[in-house]
Amino acid sequence: MVRAQAGAEIRAVLRNGEQLLLTLIIPVLVLAGFAAIPLLEVPGRRVDFIAPGVLALAVMSTAFTGQAIATGFERRYGVLKRLGATPLPRSGLLLAKTLAVVAVEALQIAVLAAVALALGWRPQGDPLWALVLVLAGTAAFSGLALLMAGTLRAEATLAAANLVYLVMLGLGGVVVPVSAFPHALRVLVELLPITALTGGLRAVLAHGAGLPVRELLVLLAWAVATIALAARTFRWE
Repeated sequence: MVRAQAGAEIRAVLRNGEQLLLTLIIPVLVLAGFAAIPLLEVPGRRVDFIAPGVLALAVMSTAFTGQAIATGFERRYGVLKRLGATPLPRSGLLLAKTLAVVAVEALQIAVLAAVALALGWRPQGDPLWALVLVLAGTAAFSGLALLMAGTLRAEATLAAANLVYLVMLGLGGVVVPVSAFPHALRVLVELLPITALTGGLRAVLAHGAGLPVRELLVLLAWAVATIALAARTFRWE
């Protein structure tokens, strides 16, 4: 039942033009555009700097923005209520959604990595540490998505999720180095999950560092806090 529901979730994402734009087209355009055109000064080779940031952006677009919007409207239209009345338990539904998110992220990473390699990207470091960061980031963003979708109206979730996406794209170190921000702002920005994921992936894939413990702890803190709050406040109807 979980496998069937996960398959339905994946097909729903891939058949939705807006979701496909968010999960694949925008990250590919950001990667290709900022890697090829010298719009901003970045340390090192442009593609080596931008590729890890776009991978983090892809994780956020699926685990947070797409999931929050889809779940919010499923709750509004009674889809979650009806699914909750089927033999599939609610824990199974959440597991299916998680599996769907991970599957879509795997597709995103494969496509973006292929594009980046074609543009001359030379990743460094241990891919296992990158995988650990991606999974921690997925948990953090999924918790935030469920917290938002389970408490706000669908229209409010749509607006808030897109706003947060744009803010994190601008402030999260995806295309603009965090070092370019004033110190007071940088202290706050470094606590964002997108900044932690971007910085951690960049440390591993661009600089060949080991597991970035600080960034991982930030992501785990967000995951624990948001999932705990979502579990207490999520409304299925």
